Amino acid sequence: MTYEQCLKEMYSLRRFGIKLGLDIIENILNSLGNPQQTFSSIHVAGTNGKGSIAASLAAILKDAGYKTGLYTSPHLIRFNERISINGVEIDDDGVIDAHKAVTQVHMGDREPTFFEYTTAMALYAFAKANVQWAVIETGMGGRLDATNVLSPEISIISNISKEHSSYLGNTIGKIAFEKGGIIKSNTPVVTAAQQKSAVEVLRRIAVERKAPFYRLGEDFCIRRNRKQGFPAIFSYYGIDHDYKDVRTALAGAHQADNAAVVIAASEILMGDKANLSEKNIRSGLSGVKWPGRLEILPTKPSIIIDGAHNLDAAKRLSVFLKDFAAGRPVTMVIGILDDKPYSAMLASLLPLAEKVIFTQPEIERRLPAQTLYDTSRQLRPEKSFHTEIVENVPKAVDRALKTTPPDGLVCIAGSLYVAGEARHKLKTMGFIPGA
Repeated sequence: MTYEQCLKEMYSLRRFGIKLGLDIIENILNSLGNPQQTFSSIHVAGTNGKGSIAASLAAILKDAGYKTGLYTSPHLIRFNERISINGVEIDDDGVIDAHKAVTQVHMGDREPTFFEYTTAMALYAFAKANVQWAVIETGMGGRLDATNVLSPEISIISNISKEHSSYLGNTIGKIAFEKGGIIKSNTPVVTAAQQKSAVEVLRRIAVERKAPFYRLGEDFCIRRNRKQGFPAIFSYYGIDHDYKDVRTALAGAHQADNAAVVIAASEILMGDKANLSEKNIRSGLSGVKWPGRLEILPTKPSIIIDGAHNLDAAKRLSVFLKDFAAGRPVTMVIGILDDKPYSAMLASLLPLAEKVIFTQPEIERRLPAQTLYDTSRQLRPEKSFHTEIVENVPKAVDRALKTTPPDGLVCIAGSLYVAGEARHKLKTMGFIPGA
């Protein structure tokens, strides 16, 4: 079977929809010999920031000399991005091998979903490569997410906000309950959750499961050395250690909070679980890469690519741009999926732009660009506000670059799928290395 045939088979699984539960993934992993039990793991859930946290922890473990796997989703350009070992994406032969292994085992009473299948592939690939640590990001929620077959050394819940309400519930408390499902008995949990209802739910689960509970702003905290800026520079006051002038390579003030969670988790892992040092922490944070999330390209005009795929993420992008783009003409390329609060997201982003190009990714869940355009005219009816529709993402990126002055800024946002298609286009244009 070729690489392309493997992908075609896996993507066909999407038609069975999202089914939350652990029976199928447990059947697959049992048939594979439970590869997830051959390495130590860190399990990361949350609404925003979980990918940044996972990537940073993997970078720290790698810097400490551990062979480290990282499993994240979704991918931006190629499927292989989801599964990496020591910062290198799995190659095409590795995808074929993992696909073949999973295909040949007993699945259970129904065909697995795409995410169940790819989770099994990742865990199999990590075991085969003899990784010592794997950092695993949840797909959706936590309690019934396919990744919740792990027995991790530490659980992390980045933050909580409303998302996927049809699956996770329509209140912060209900969503916190689902994400808190990754908390395991006698296993430390670290969180940056702030809402009272979310913290109460997470703390209650931790108490019930005798899991040590560490919360940003309570058990560890940071003091920013500058309000915004890039990179984020801050001082960390932690559980057992204090670190001055810490830098993270990831842009945005919120990345200081994410980094604080990473450092707290690293503190807990130090000693008995992993041989980590301050040098590893600083080196990992300063060198981590997480494409498509406030990714800044030093081009003319400058380009920012940010998934900003929900309201909280859109608000964070808005806060960053107010400082970073001050005094510069901003062109936005925006595409949003149909299950997102697009009107509220636009209300956060539109005031920052002189011009907006509305587009739509190829995924079926895309919101029509015309809907975004019509909503924008209601939110900002003034004639001086320039908007247009270019339904194809690569063509929208082309249009933005051609119509934005060299001293301006092009910001591509609203969906990780838009970010992925835009990155692919920019790679072919030579703006991103590795084309």
